[in-house]
Amino acid sequence: MTEHGPVAIWGAIVAIGVATFAIRLSFIYLFGQINAVPPRVRLALRFVPPAVLAALVAPALVTLGPTIQATLLDERLLAGLAAGAVAWRTENVFATIGVGMAALWTFRFLVF
Repeated sequence: MTEHGPVAIWGAIVAIGVATFAIRLSFIYLFGQINAVPPRVRLALRFVPPAVLAALVAPALVTLGPTIQATLLDERLLAGLAAGAVAWRTENVFATIGVGMAALWTFRFLVF
C-alpha cells in the first residue's frame, strides 16, 4: 500500500467538496431557469416523500427471523402495524408516534 501525503489527502477532500457543490448547484441553477415545472415532473415528484419514508422505515420493521413465526411475531413489525393502523384512521402524526412507541415498549418489555 502506498503512503499518501497530506497534500494528496487535502486535494482529494477539496475535489470531492467541489464536485458535491457543483452537483447541487446544477440543480438549483436548472430549476432557476425553468419558469414552471412540467406537469409530468410534478406528478412524479409527488411520490418522492412516501417512497423515501418507506425506504427508511421498511428495513427497520421487517427482519427475517429463523422461522416464519419469529418473523411475524417480531415486536417492531407488530408495533409498526399498530402505528400504521392509527396513522390510517386518524392521520395524526403525534397519535401515530405515541401508539407506535407504546406498542413497541409493551411488546418488548411485557409480552415478549
